[in-house]
Amino acid sequence: MRPSRRLPLAPFLLLLALLAPPRASAVGGPSAWAALRGAAGSRRASPAEQERAAAGVLARLLPSHVRSFSFQIDSKGSVCGESSCFRISNVVGGSGNGGAEILIQGTTGVELASGLHWYLKYWCGAHISWDKTGGAQLASVPSPGFLPRVKDEGVKIDRPVPWNYYQNVVTSSYSFVWWDWKRWEKEIDWMALQGINLPLAFTGQESIWQKVFKSFNVTDRDLDDFFGGPAFLAWARMGNLHGWGGPLSQNWLDQQLALQKKILSRMIELGMVPVLPSFSGNVPAVFAKLFPSANISQLGDWNTVDANPRWCCTYLLDPSDALFIDVGQAFIRQQIKEYGDVTNIYNCIALFSLAFQLASANLTILSNVNIILFKFTVMVVTFSDTFNENTPPTNEPAYISSLGSAIYEAMSRGNKNAVWLMQGWLFYSDAAFWKEPQMKALLHSVPIGKMIVLDLFADVKPIWKMSSQFYGVPYIWCMLHNFGGNIEMYGILDSISSGPIDARTSDNSTMVGVGMCMEGIEQNPVVYELMSEMAFHNKKIEVEGWLKSYSFRRYGHANAEIEKAWRYLYHTIYNCTDGIADHNKDYIVEFPDISPSSFSSQLSKRRGTYRRFILSEISESLPHPHQWYSTKEAIKALELFLNAGSDFSQSPTYRYDLVDLTRQCLSKLANEVYLDALSSYQKKDSNGLNSHTRKFLEIIMDIDSLLAADDNFLLGPWLESAKSLAMSEKERKQYEWNARTQVTMWYDNTDAEQSKLHDYANKFWSGLLKSYYLPRASKYFGYLTRSLQENRSFQLEEWRKDWISYSNEWQSGEEQYAVKATGDALEIARSLYRKYFS
Repeated sequence: MRPSRRLPLAPFLLLLALLAPPRASAVGGPSAWAALRGAAGSRRASPAEQERAAAGVLARLLPSHVRSFSFQIDSKGSVCGESSCFRISNVVGGSGNGGAEILIQGTTGVELASGLHWYLKYWCGAHISWDKTGGAQLASVPSPGFLPRVKDEGVKIDRPVPWNYYQNVVTSSYSFVWWDWKRWEKEIDWMALQGINLPLAFTGQESIWQKVFKSFNVTDRDLDDFFGGPAFLAWARMGNLHGWGGPLSQNWLDQQLALQKKILSRMIELGMVPVLPSFSGNVPAVFAKLFPSANISQLGDWNTVDANPRWCCTYLLDPSDALFIDVGQAFIRQQIKEYGDVTNIYNCIALFSLAFQLASANLTILSNVNIILFKFTVMVVTFSDTFNENTPPTNEPAYISSLGSAIYEAMSRGNKNAVWLMQGWLFYSDAAFWKEPQMKALLHSVPIGKMIVLDLFADVKPIWKMSSQFYGVPYIWCMLHNFGGNIEMYGILDSISSGPIDARTSDNSTMVGVGMCMEGIEQNPVVYELMSEMAFHNKKIEVEGWLKSYSFRRYGHANAEIEKAWRYLYHTIYNCTDGIADHNKDYIVEFPDISPSSFSSQLSKRRGTYRRFILSEISESLPHPHQWYSTKEAIKALELFLNAGSDFSQSPTYRYDLVDLTRQCLSKLANEVYLDALSSYQKKDSNGLNSHTRKFLEIIMDIDSLLAADDNFLLGPWLESAKSLAMSEKERKQYEWNARTQVTMWYDNTDAEQSKLHDYANKFWSGLLKSYYLPRASKYFGYLTRSLQENRSFQLEEWRKDWISYSNEWQSGEEQYAVKATGDALEIARSLYRKYFS
């Protein structure tokens, strides 16, 4: 083991100076920055309020240094001019007298907080991440009166593009659903420190919808059937389902509305521009009875097992109907009434109801095909099999344009300055349909400047390249990265460090921002720190040098073996170039629901390209977990991490990364063991099957013990935070069922058919492995063993009934799980390395 090397401060600052970006000019010229200022509503925070808000961020982050920094809004543009920036400089005479030492100036409170974060990172060697990914490393910050000075007149950092966007429409369910104000306050602080100025603000919208729909004579009973449960609200909002996990109590509605008002107030105090929801056409079933002449369609089945009408087949009000504009306008105005005029930017996930008539002799076939944006995926649901699943029945540009115009009109009637923020994934997912005429029809159905497109998956599949910069419409370069809030180490650091620069500097660029659109947060902190920084870089980052700085800041001091480990990680786990969306399908957390006799006996350990863009189960085909790197190289990185353990044993950030990397290596090993077990079964090798079965189950137990040693990998906090929002025993049981169901079965099932979305939101959490994934795998291997012992075929139906019954019981369970870690993570990781990899 090599001794750690503590990097002297002066060379460290020199290294960081080389990494710091030079000043950049704004893309799109002055008009882009004018649009930024015009996007905020009339309810804005004064310069003094924003300065106080930035000081509040500092007080919560580093209370010992509240007097060490001075914040100043550049309200006259003397520092930043027409663009957005922050400047860090010294306070003359401030050092040593107990007063402010560092002055941070900026365009808004967000820039002030970003400047603070930049200074703490690149002058003090500090690190800030989510608490659940290790939290902040602030021990390296010198005491008040001894803060490092900034050279000359200071350092000014400009935003190359106006916007830094944050969230996916489902993040509210996968990550935020059980949060109280204390947790939200911490998240908004994190947003500000990362430079985020355009966050989604979707909390509490059901309370707004309750008021709006009641004004159209919808009753509370009707709404009980319309709203989903707390953990499934994102999909109820999108019209994918209704009633699942519900109903919502009045307590929930009132509680969430009050929370949303706090969220919006803090965002505005910091100078953020929140993005509010708008009407997409999703209406309660009773609308068809209340308005019989309205153009309302019942949508097809979305991922249910038997089309149960209790939650299947929602209703869509066509955007071409005049009632659509009335409802959309009412919703926008009700939000303004509740929150004030806080924004001009609205998100709408459009549900296009496309009709096609085919006349042949005396036969007319009418087929309604509904394109639904589910998470990041375009799902095509049909009422009949007349048309291919991926092809809408008409490509008439005039019709597409009319739908887009109607959606925007509903927004603009409620807010004349409205801007439509649209997710652009459909242009890739159904590229055969969305040719240039169709794309232009939708994009140009709204006046230029009144729509911003999210290039949602630009880190892997950038649409701006194939659409001539979205045909002149402003867009935001986004990183999608995570699905279902899964826990898996994964990333494309090279794409993140260069993609936004390539897009911004390309010919005729219309890029106006960068963004993070993950489905779930609190994982892979290195990815999110680098992506956040791209809001302030105007040149490509040399990733290896940046990672050396990152590891110093994250753990508090330099270490040669840690630096070498991160080089391995950079070229393996964080270098996925196969173009496949990474959704964790490791066999431990998404156990295949198949008979081992239904596929070829020639089992290959080559990891295939299991495509997940269109969510469908292929029950008779063995799925392959995503494997894009050499596991041997990742194990080398783990060895180096362990070698450095004595230096960092008290570091929460080190412990998180060590546990995560050990978990990843073991999970990939388990994939191989699973395939070995199936191979033994097909060879009728009972001894081999028993050996591999024991090893697979033992790995699950060992991972559970490892995860139990870190507070951030526990099932208990998820369940307890859900129950903490309940005001009655009925709510407590409902919320716990919602929390348990989302991370396991997800959606409906029958006695012998599991949910089509089972394990979509799988988690590597201690408690979940031992109580859910382990019994499931154990039952399966038990059926395999009996099949060989009794010389009969695998009883797939019996196995399904057995484990689905167990799952449903677990979902309704009330047993408690640990909320605090037990055990020594470093010693456990060392022991597991010796056991499995030495």
